Amino acid sequence: MEDLKNKTIGSFVAQDFRTAAVFTKYQIDFCCKGNRTVNEVCENQNIDANVLLQKVYDILESEDGNTIDFNSWPLDLLADYIEKTHHRYVEDKSTVLIQFLDKLCKVHGAAHPELFKINELFTECAGELSQHMKKEELMLFPFIKRMVKTKESNGVLTPPSFGTVSNPIAMMMQEHNNEGERFNEIAVLTNNYTAPSDGCTTYKVTFAMLKEFEQDLHKHIHLENNILFNKAVILEEEFA
Repeated sequence: MEDLKNKTIGSFVAQDFRTAAVFTKYQIDFCCKGNRTVNEVCENQNIDANVLLQKVYDILESEDGNTIDFNSWPLDLLADYIEKTHHRYVEDKSTVLIQFLDKLCKVHGAAHPELFKINELFTECAGELSQHMKKEELMLFPFIKRMVKTKESNGVLTPPSFGTVSNPIAMMMQEHNNEGERFNEIAVLTNNYTAPSDGCTTYKVTFAMLKEFEQDLHKHIHLENNILFNKAVILEEEFA
């Protein structure tokens, strides 16, 4: 158990995504800040590391046929999955959420002025994520797929225009941090996505959608930060 305390949060979640529920319960960021060790997190947040690790260990030892082992996937498949699942989710839900938030501001803004800030934050998030995903789809992901194909054919890898894969990855991870912080602010402003007593059905649905959006974003960022990006750097080093 002592050895596990020096393992990073992100590596646990990469091993089995079900462990994310434990870290979420303890308000531990497993996606944007998944590179911290259990020891580091527990000391900073005054958590009993042994209790936390026991809960994680129990999950790892339990069987669940529905658990997807993303950590074993080829990188090109994982990149395609992220794009077709999480990128499309962001595109589809962002439009609807902005419409709902605009409506809430008009109807409930006078009584709940925090709605204007929530709307502003989410609109910024949607715009930034749209640009972020395009950079991944047009620049980073194609290069990762090219590395996989080149390795399979024992070919010679042509260096990308951005120098090394670590350059766009560093940019993507910083942008992930920005969205994580933005959603932390949204969670506070929404009282952890709890609609007020005078909230209408649209109010409740919108807050529920925001919560779901954040959860999907956490998984989205986890798959990139803790699995895809790490392995892409290692794969590029193999060609060197």
